[in-house]
Amino acid sequence: MTSGEQLSWWNPESLGRRKPFLEARRAATKAIRAYFQAEGFWEVETPAVQVSPGVERHIQPFVTALREPLGTGPSPRYLHTSPEFAMKKLMAGGHAVGIGKIMQLCHVWRDGERGPLHHPEFTMLEWYRAETDYSTLMDDCAALMLGVAKAAERTLQDGVMLRWQGRTCDPARTSERLTVQDAFLRHAGIDLLATIDDPREAALSPSQLYRAAEGQGIHVSANDTWEDLFFRVMLERIEPKLGIGAPTILCEYPANLAALARRKPGDARVAERFELYACGVELANAYSELTDAAEQRARFAADRALFTRLYGAAPPVDEDFLEAVEKLPPCAGAALGFDRLVMLASGASDITDVLWAPVV
Repeated sequence: MTSGEQLSWWNPESLGRRKPFLEARRAATKAIRAYFQAEGFWEVETPAVQVSPGVERHIQPFVTALREPLGTGPSPRYLHTSPEFAMKKLMAGGHAVGIGKIMQLCHVWRDGERGPLHHPEFTMLEWYRAETDYSTLMDDCAALMLGVAKAAERTLQDGVMLRWQGRTCDPARTSERLTVQDAFLRHAGIDLLATIDDPREAALSPSQLYRAAEGQGIHVSANDTWEDLFFRVMLERIEPKLGIGAPTILCEYPANLAALARRKPGDARVAERFELYACGVELANAYSELTDAAEQRARFAADRALFTRLYGAAPPVDEDFLEAVEKLPPCAGAALGFDRLVMLASGASDITDVLWAPVV
């Protein structure tokens, strides 16, 4: 092997270097399953191949085709970017037969994603609770973070602490709960809700957010949309400051950035959605589920129109999913990046350190 070549992922030297991280992964898997078993959850399994992966402008799905026997097809299908649609269908039917708490630890796929925190195929932990809202999931997240950190500490003997790029976060500390509006005011000096004109329709003022961002020295472009500006401010000014010392629960996202979440009673501009941060890294996304099928259909139409403008064509609507939304009980669901949590708990510097085998 020449000096410029890298070892294959299966090479003994490569595996040996990663073995402590993989031991932490094994311990984390056991800790997570033990938590949900103690909470009375059903562990479910749903297909990776779906009619629709959902429509999120920043997520590109892998496209495939389904060929049935007797020459029918092919029909377009997608590798799921999350098990969300299938799991909500189980919630819609399962609640009536006593299956009201479900979880799944599964592989998901997202094209065009690769970096220290991203991989085309990764492991997602997703869970749902009936008859509750997103506040219960905040407690779940706290317990899971601490449980995984303790499990990793037993294998690594390196202290119960989350670490990433010189930042630390103590999972035993109470999480700070911070609204998106307060985060923009505190870290960027921007009144975000003032840029949302219509509280019911979530009509946006890109020009107002443009001026506010520009006034704070953030790079802006004439073609920037409201969402472009939102995510740039988040990336540059806010995310690096979240979850430092103690975890941060960033909550009450603008409703236009929470397509599957219930609006917050009393302020239709925001939704009951939160993201969990540690060491400046997003670990989880959760919300109180939208159970109004008509509103969900309208949100899908708006998202598909935007997706089509950006990429030329949007994935189809899963009509079976919309039928399930009509039958959903009040519930809340969360998705947590399992690999990222193991990274932070084990001190790994790259997501491939905690994967048994990367996509090559």
